[in-house]
Amino acid sequence: MSLLAPVRDYIDALVYPSARDDALMAARHRAFIGSRITVGLTALAAFPVYLVFAGVPGPLEALFFGWMLLPLLNAYFLSSTGRYEAAHGLAALSLVVLITLIAANTGGIESFAAIWLVVVPVEAALSASRRAVIAAALLALAAAFLLIFGSAAGLIAAPEAGTERFVVTGLGIISSALYAGAVALRAGALVRTGSWLLSVGEARYHLLARNMTDVITRHGRAGAVLFASPAAEPLFGVPARELIGHGLFDRVHVADRPAYLSALADAASRQVARSVEFRVKRESETTPRQHFIWIELRCRPLEDSSGDDQREVVAVMRDITERKLQEQEIEAAHDEAERANAAKGRFLATITHELRTPLNAVIGFSEMLMNEAAMKLDPARRHDYARLINESGQHLLSVVNGILDVSKLESGSFEITPEPFAPGPIVRSCCEMLALKARDADVEVTARISAELPEIVADKRALKQILLNLLSNGIKFTDRGGRVTVSARCEAASFLLTVDDNGVGIDADDLARIGDPFFQARGSYARPYDGTGLGLSIVKGLVALHGGAIDIRSRVGEGTSIRVRLPIDCEASQRATHARTEMPRDIALLHSDVQVRKRA
Repeated sequence: MSLLAPVRDYIDALVYPSARDDALMAARHRAFIGSRITVGLTALAAFPVYLVFAGVPGPLEALFFGWMLLPLLNAYFLSSTGRYEAAHGLAALSLVVLITLIAANTGGIESFAAIWLVVVPVEAALSASRRAVIAAALLALAAAFLLIFGSAAGLIAAPEAGTERFVVTGLGIISSALYAGAVALRAGALVRTGSWLLSVGEARYHLLARNMTDVITRHGRAGAVLFASPAAEPLFGVPARELIGHGLFDRVHVADRPAYLSALADAASRQVARSVEFRVKRESETTPRQHFIWIELRCRPLEDSSGDDQREVVAVMRDITERKLQEQEIEAAHDEAERANAAKGRFLATITHELRTPLNAVIGFSEMLMNEAAMKLDPARRHDYARLINESGQHLLSVVNGILDVSKLESGSFEITPEPFAPGPIVRSCCEMLALKARDADVEVTARISAELPEIVADKRALKQILLNLLSNGIKFTDRGGRVTVSARCEAASFLLTVDDNGVGIDADDLARIGDPFFQARGSYARPYDGTGLGLSIVKGLVALHGGAIDIRSRVGEGTSIRVRLPIDCEASQRATHARTEMPRDIALLHSDVQVRKRA
């Protein structure tokens, strides 16, 4: 295994504090075991050399060599149990015992070995454990007091004066200084390793922060932000420091704030992971108005946070605006499909109603005419039956023509033929055509035509169909004794055609859908009014083909006002519209041609 493998483990664990602590503790275990094995093997290697040059060791020498073998047992203890503090405690105890025995036999507190008691708590500091350091210091102090008491009580003989005493004392000080220096070098190596690991971790953190699009936040009590990663700036458009405290909460949409706080509160108090989607105001220089984006927040309680009831929460946020827009488009498409399905149902119901009644009349009266001999029909009765059959056929033809017109308008194959004509006679003709229907319904039809109407350029048949459909609807939905007013006038470059009635009116919910194919306000299978619901749809299509606009205003029980605005010259209007759409492309081509000429 490579010697750098532990370092790689530290680097991989820097993002997660718990994993990083485990890796650092494993490194301390390796360093402790390695140093103890080195000391033990050194003792084993030095013992034969000592026998060759010094002979059989005395009691103190034997004790010293025996003590140097204890680190091997201590290393085995740590590797088998993993109790790092206990291993440091045993090492301190063995060192104190050795120093005390040597000092007791070489002069007590005045012995050269007594200076080694200072090294005991210094070595224990490498454990990074406060308890181990305190225990080692207490052991050293206890040994020092024991030596002082023994010397004072005369239990320990004073060292003999002479040259040997100074030499031995000097060797003791030198050896203790060298040992303390080794300990200091080891501590410095650990500090340098820690600093290097910290710099590598910071570099990795900056790498992740610069390239990760998700925002990581840390929340305290009441949802206050304690930390926000640098990815917050591109997401929210403000520096991460502005989100600290309640800066993020202030940017959450007012309607989404309860859900936001509820998710954080559940994660903190119930110790469960939560997710929530909410809108956040995003600062942007290009959009001066408030711009909200959709954010998905996933939060969970922080493992190493303090507190019993309210723990800190870590959250990950990401932008889901695009996904939300897609969901809205899917929902809109679903609603449109449902509306299309409902329109199909209305179409089938309407067509069934509109076709069945005249077909029954055609079939019934034609059978009577086929059996006129048996039924003894007189000429007047036969004429009435033939008239009813003709009217039913005309009604069926109008229904089919309406369906065909709507189909052509929706497919874009309906063509108009503009021509100049005076609109006044067309308006009067349409009023006269429906005069009989209005008289039967007891509805008064009034025409108000401006005397200064100029000629317009439009499709004459389309204008007649527009007015007939509007008048027919006005008469149909006006109660007996009501009135329908038709107005025709010019305003600027537009021809205005208005049909007002004081009939039943249209509900506000149905007003937005008036003009959709086969849609009928108050429509049902047992509706009180006949018709296919295609009239206004055809009117809207014909008006759009002329480049005009239609405006419908209505209130239930007060009547309806429909205003049609057509350009006086629809051909010129269409040419101008086409020219406006082509103008940017022409200007771009002209600009590029000028640039080419300048370069030439």
